[in-house]
Amino acid sequence: MARTKEFDPDAALQSALELFWRRGYEATSMADLVAHLGIGRASLYATFGSKHELYLKALERYEQGGMGRIVRELSPPGPALPGVRAVVRRYAAEAAHDELRLHGCMVTNTASELAAHDPAAARRVERNWDHLETLLHAALVRAQAQGELPAGRDPLALARTLLVLMQGLRVVGKASADPARVRDAAEQALALLD
Repeated sequence: MARTKEFDPDAALQSALELFWRRGYEATSMADLVAHLGIGRASLYATFGSKHELYLKALERYEQGGMGRIVRELSPPGPALPGVRAVVRRYAAEAAHDELRLHGCMVTNTASELAAHDPAAARRVERNWDHLETLLHAALVRAQAQGELPAGRDPLALARTLLVLMQGLRVVGKASADPARVRDAAEQALALLD
């Protein structure tokens, strides 16, 4: 007869996500996960697989939450540019916020820590960035069709510019205590939409 799990896998995954997000992949050992989650090593392996598999599952959970918010911000009916501006400004505000900036973005953290030598992590990062770029592009195409964005502007190039800026805001925000640095950069990039 199979034993029932004595813990909630969903809550454990959320807790692992928080630990990985705060400490990073390399700095989080299996012993750290066992202690933080309060789950035996064997149960952890049986439920989630290796540390790497658990990290990728945590990253996927993180992405789902973040993308859901961005979809809502970029998809309301009516003018599209206010939503684009709001997303970029939110990224800047989070990157400048004393508590939030130190965690950064888990996707950006994964890109800088793992993507160069971990193909699975690199694919996840690329998938996330493709999705974000697609959402920004769709909003900018809509803005152009509604006359908010000048006809001579390239919505795809602008979406890519904003994607790169937004990821850069997260990196600079983690290392810089000067909130004006990220806010000024965001506003200059948003001027491209005028």
